[in-house]
Amino acid sequence: MDAQTLAQPAPATVEVGRAAARSRVYRKLVRHPMTIVGGLILLVVFGSAVLAPLVAPHDPAKQSLIRRFTPPYWAKGGDVRFALGTDQVGRDILSRILHGARISLLVGVCAVTVSLVVGVTLGLFSGFLGGWVDTVVMTVVDVTLSFPQLLLALAFVAVLGPGLGNIILVLGLTGWERYARVVRAEVLALREKDFVEAARAVGAGPLRMLSRHLLPNTFSSIIVLSTLQVAQAILQEAALSFLGLGTGSAYPTWGQMIALGRDFVTVAWWLPTFPGLAILLTVLAINLVGDRLRDALDPRAT
Repeated sequence: MDAQTLAQPAPATVEVGRAAARSRVYRKLVRHPMTIVGGLILLVVFGSAVLAPLVAPHDPAKQSLIRRFTPPYWAKGGDVRFALGTDQVGRDILSRILHGARISLLVGVCAVTVSLVVGVTLGLFSGFLGGWVDTVVMTVVDVTLSFPQLLLALAFVAVLGPGLGNIILVLGLTGWERYARVVRAEVLALREKDFVEAARAVGAGPLRMLSRHLLPNTFSSIIVLSTLQVAQAILQEAALSFLGLGTGSAYPTWGQMIALGRDFVTVAWWLPTFPGLAILLTVLAINLVGDRLRDALDPRAT
């Protein structure tokens, strides 16, 4: 039996350990009622986004000046066909919120994916290689973190122009530095561990050590950070749309709805209120789940 085989634990032992870890994480998650509440809200938001063309009662772009400023159905003058009322050109608010959920979730998930790929890759190589690579990467990270992320996003959008693809790219390329810093710290702590030294002793190359030994041990931190970053990306997309630099007028977005309704808030309070509540509930739910997930994945937490 060679040294590499001896360095590897028995498959049955590994599987039992993984099952025990999954059971521990599940128990910690379900122990908190707020996790259930946040998960249910996210389930509703995600389901609404996926099924928006089927569940939306009206075409979100259809206008009718006859029914403009129709209040919610429970208010005086409301119409049950327009549960949350209509806007200044007669478009159904509920339908626009449902379709806006698709844009918010798409931008949030895709932007975080871009940040994750760039940041994790740079963080792995920075922490593992050290030297001038670490110096260059961390210098770029420090410079990037010295600017407000929204300011950087505004600058990039001003150059690239508004649009769904550009917004995803911009938010993704202005959020990678957090992943790089977290992953670098994890790798610095892990690279001198016994299991890494054992892998190096049996002849494992740098790429194998990064992909098989170091990267899997950073997954818990990456998952938690990604969850919370989705909420930040949704807020930033809403802010850019509010400023008129979002995905454009082709798609209804929550930030755009708030911007269009702010001038009519005294006569039609529902125009900015309901999109704002949608942003609030979505971000709150993601943060609740992210916080509980962080506690559950922390082996030091009881």
